[in-house]
Amino acid sequence: MKQSTSIQDYLKRIYELTEDGSPASTNDLARELNISAPSVTGMIQKLAAEKPALVEYQKHQGVMLTPIGKKAALEVIRHHRLLEVWLVQTLGYSWDEVHEEAERLEHVISEDFERRIAAALGHPTRDPHGELIPTADLKMPVDDSTPLSALRPNQFATIQRVNAQDPNLLRHLVGLGLTPGIQIEVMEYSSFDNNLTVKAGQKIIVLGLNITTKIFVEIK
Repeated sequence: MKQSTSIQDYLKRIYELTEDGSPASTNDLARELNISAPSVTGMIQKLAAEKPALVEYQKHQGVMLTPIGKKAALEVIRHHRLLEVWLVQTLGYSWDEVHEEAERLEHVISEDFERRIAAALGHPTRDPHGELIPTADLKMPVDDSTPLSALRPNQFATIQRVNAQDPNLLRHLVGLGLTPGIQIEVMEYSSFDNNLTVKAGQKIIVLGLNITTKIFVEIK
């Protein structure tokens, strides 16, 4: 089933907002898509009325993807994350430049292009930010990472992924040396402001929740 760019954007955002198993509200979707809440409600009702339905929607109770809607969302996410890898590895983009380019291209590549790019890249499992890439049969691998904000002193971890799209934040993390694959040690925790002091290489860095909630790690 071929969906429009707008429908694909809706399905992708609903998937991201419901990964924890709870429904997405129309207000959350409106904020994420920068669209008015009434327009979001109208589109959700349209997706729920599709044959077969792409979402399950009940007024005041939020929206969830149906199995078909979830599969369609994962296809777009797979396109996006493969394209980010390709842009970095083949065209020399940095990790803070790829999101907008991939957003545009994810809707237009063919399934044959997707297969060829995956094969050419060696079938990567993660994008440049460490986010997992859905498999070719459109299943999302299990993510066993932990937010850095949950760690406490004397714990060691390896950065797995960064859940962020803000180019300024991504450039800032590069400057701090906090990228996927880097090993860190938590030195101190402040219960007053939830700041963490971590050691990465030879650097001692104090991090607030704006950063520690976006970095996900594998605890050693």
